[in-house]
Amino acid sequence: MVQLISTYGHLLLAAMGQTLLLALCGLIFGCILGIIFGLASVVDNKVSKAISVVYVNLIRGVPLIVLAFFIFYGVPYGIRTSFGAKFVLSALQAGTICLALNCGAYMSEIIRAGIQTIDPGQMEAARSLGLSYWRSMFRVVLPQAIKNMIPSIVNQFIITLKDTSLLSVIGFPELVNKAQNVISITFKSFDMWAIVAVMYLVVILALQQVANALERRLSLDRER
Repeated sequence: MVQLISTYGHLLLAAMGQTLLLALCGLIFGCILGIIFGLASVVDNKVSKAISVVYVNLIRGVPLIVLAFFIFYGVPYGIRTSFGAKFVLSALQAGTICLALNCGAYMSEIIRAGIQTIDPGQMEAARSLGLSYWRSMFRVVLPQAIKNMIPSIVNQFIITLKDTSLLSVIGFPELVNKAQNVISITFKSFDMWAIVAVMYLVVILALQQVANALERRLSLDRER
């Protein structure tokens, strides 16, 4: 195991960097989608609510690995056959889209729940001061809701980080993909998967500590 680390440690660290980059990109774009569909689910409009429900149920109902294959292979093939145009997605692009769609569905529910925890009187007070609905939402309600949602957002980042391992199937050079390459050379599967498990564990435990610290901080702020 020591020899594996000394020989391939730099490759695994670089792959972990790629894993974190992919997870972060997925979370950022997932938050954007989550805000859009989360807001759509709380406004008084049946069409927007229906669109949000369809998106959330559709994405959450499809396994991530199936979504990855569809975006990486299916979408470019469909565009090429339908329009005759050359269209190819890189593994990073397809992986980011896949994680963003998946993360966005869960973030939508987090944001919807966060908004609903805010006293409706906050919106009424803002509207009584002459602010429009959307200005009241973005200036008054949403900032308070996001503050309450921070621990859940960190937890969602942890989940997204774990989900990146499934994207090794489309050739993205994340940690699992690189580990498989090393195993094909060294045939030391037990040692390599043990190293990968420890690397994931260290990063995820660190993120969990951040989430716990934020949750304690927010609890103290509410008590004051």
